[in-house]
Amino acid sequence: MQASTFAVKGGIGFGVQKRKRILNGFGESKKPILGLRMTDRSACCGLRTISTAMETELTGARVGAYGIFRSLAKPRSVKAQATDGDLENASFTVPQGKSSGTVLPYVGVACLGAILFGYHLGVVNGALEYLAKDLGIVENTVLQGWVVSALLAGATVGSFTGGTLADKFGRTRTFQLDAIPLTIGAFLCVTAQSVQTMIIGRLLAGIGIGVTSAVVPLYISEISPTEIRGTLGSVNQLFICIGILAALVAGLPLAGNPLWWRTMFGIAILPSILLALGMAVSPESPRWLFQQGKIAEAEKSIKTLFGKERVAEVMHDLTAAAQGSTEPEAGWFDLFSSRYWKVVSVGAALFLFQQLAGINAVVYYSTSVFRSAGIASDVAASALVGMANVFGTAVASSLMDRQGRKSLLITSFSGMAASMLLLSLSFTWKVLAPYSGTLAVLGTVLYVLSFSLGAGPVPALLLPEIFASRIRAKAVALSLGMHWISNFIIGLYFLSVVTKFGISSVYLGFATVCLLAVLYIAGNVVETKGRSLEEIERALNPAI
Repeated sequence: MQASTFAVKGGIGFGVQKRKRILNGFGESKKPILGLRMTDRSACCGLRTISTAMETELTGARVGAYGIFRSLAKPRSVKAQATDGDLENASFTVPQGKSSGTVLPYVGVACLGAILFGYHLGVVNGALEYLAKDLGIVENTVLQGWVVSALLAGATVGSFTGGTLADKFGRTRTFQLDAIPLTIGAFLCVTAQSVQTMIIGRLLAGIGIGVTSAVVPLYISEISPTEIRGTLGSVNQLFICIGILAALVAGLPLAGNPLWWRTMFGIAILPSILLALGMAVSPESPRWLFQQGKIAEAEKSIKTLFGKERVAEVMHDLTAAAQGSTEPEAGWFDLFSSRYWKVVSVGAALFLFQQLAGINAVVYYSTSVFRSAGIASDVAASALVGMANVFGTAVASSLMDRQGRKSLLITSFSGMAASMLLLSLSFTWKVLAPYSGTLAVLGTVLYVLSFSLGAGPVPALLLPEIFASRIRAKAVALSLGMHWISNFIIGLYFLSVVTKFGISSVYLGFATVCLLAVLYIAGNVVETKGRSLEEIERALNPAI
């Protein structure tokens, strides 16, 4: 359930010379590209505890049909923009050609983790009222809050450990290990006879989704062809949304069967098992295998993903990226060194902006806002918000490899700022009072739509692109840790802040954060579309 941009100064520009082909990782390129850009997935999450705590994480998500993928892979030329004179302009052409390999099935398997991410975030939304009665905590809003927040606390732990596990055991094995807390956590929630057991189950499930939040975008970025990496990366966000919507739909029988909440939690067990089984037959990341010195296995993985005709080219690119660097995997303290801190700080900042811009609060408070504004059916209004999220993510998916990450981020945060301003004014201007209900729904829908166009999907996509291979897993984990920590804090204190300052003032504060994010992104984020991870790494780290 779900931002900072980073300043890249001192990037090296590659001369545009006619020279031997340099592989762009999983597509071909005759010339290296110089734009730089970051992605992320964010996910965004919504938590609500009005009289009863509620949680829903909303993240931009995207559906990519295979036909769309192929259309995006057609030849095109992309001009990368330099910043501060450090990067030179270059053109990049993606050649068209059929491959005997296939990527989509393995992206689909990884997205089971994204579905679980969204489902566990959203399942408590409808179930909380009923499980509170069943477990005898109707009058204890503190314990209800912990049932909701335990997931976020566990996700914080999982996001930090996910990078270490991915580096040590590999991406696919980490997915398999992650299925353990996901399955056990769901089982404990189903069988809980006390609130303590429920909280432990939620904590374990949180650890599981924390790991997936780090490893899913990492794995997808490392196995995706460069020319459609943005689209495939954004599919992660789509499936998070699907998971959230699935949780909402799963709660429909609750009115007729109060004990249905146990079945709702039990549904999550099946995709957890399928994730473990699917990863048992999925290829490991060629980059990770290469870094481990497992050359033969890396070649086999490349053959599976991209076809035997591209093995030599991809291996050439991986070798070129590794030339001149015999450094071991980075430790946690290396992330804070002068060499990497600028890049790492951008990843953390993007997620911080993402959360402080108010997505958590909007989803968390939306039902209450609709009710106070006189909306008869808050359920229908919430469904409209969910549809706006899916629609915006689908649009962003088609634009990710065309418009680029940076422009989507700027457009997204600008729209969010305008929407928040509209929401704030609808609660303070008396002249707008007769239209407060309509404006509340309109502002919320526009905000979520704007969020799903960039602020939601881009950070999680951008991060694996901008981080050097030796720090990639840990840096992604650190950035997502910032996401979960800020998420947890906002979930705990949002109601207190609203009570003290009023919802209008809070929304105005969110609008201000969105404007600051626009300025930060404009000055510090560089475009990365159309470039391989190796090319981006060489541009950011000229010594490598």
